[in-house]
Amino acid sequence: MHLNFGDVTAGGRLPLFLLFLAFVTTFLVTRLITRLIRAGRGPFRDNVAGGVHIHHAVPGVILTVAGAFISVAVDGSSPGAEISAILIGVGTSLVLDEFALILHLQDVYWSREGQLSVQVVCLTIAALGMTVLGVNPLDTSPLRLGPIVLSLHLPIHLACLLICVAKGKFSTAAVGAFVAPVAWVGAIRLARPGSRWARRYSPHKRARATERARAFDRRYGTWGLDVEDLVAGKPTDHDPAPAT
Repeated sequence: MHLNFGDVTAGGRLPLFLLFLAFVTTFLVTRLITRLIRAGRGPFRDNVAGGVHIHHAVPGVILTVAGAFISVAVDGSSPGAEISAILIGVGTSLVLDEFALILHLQDVYWSREGQLSVQVVCLTIAALGMTVLGVNPLDTSPLRLGPIVLSLHLPIHLACLLICVAKGKFSTAAVGAFVAPVAWVGAIRLARPGSRWARRYSPHKRARATERARAFDRRYGTWGLDVEDLVAGKPTDHDPAPAT
């Protein structure tokens, strides 16, 4: 399959491509800067005003809201559509990079819990990338689904995706967003032992989930986590400080 830049930006998909590019670039630059701050290198320092650490999710929210308002106001016309796409890409990247912090309401950026942010960002990049390439999970025309069937299919598919995320199966959710049976299987199978879903398991079922996860990791390795640590920085082992 031959794909060029014209194919990616054709059919009014230039704003989507710019959003994807802005999202990925912002994430990489943000992680580079935060890693330099963590190491005490370079001119960058934590953004502290009046004794309050202003996390980058704050400007991220502002940019996302501004981009959304502009997008609605211009109604798809150029160059407003492209500008709003870039603002939304940058803003959402800054927000999702601190997704775990927002979820836990404490600074878990460099802890094991903070890896959830990286996994959510990777999931978003995969979904955006496949959409930019023209893969549309909502395109059901080849299946000739009627409106009733479609109205039932989408909530079930979305529920399966959310269950996969709750079970700690982020890669499964990324693929399952575009290949529905993958999400269905992932939602049925046992959760990862460290996930929130696994906390409701009985001791026997949790032991089964742990053994299955170990067998999976022995077979396929932990290259995904290694890539995350390489890009986003290796987390610390100690527990995060409580929120103030």
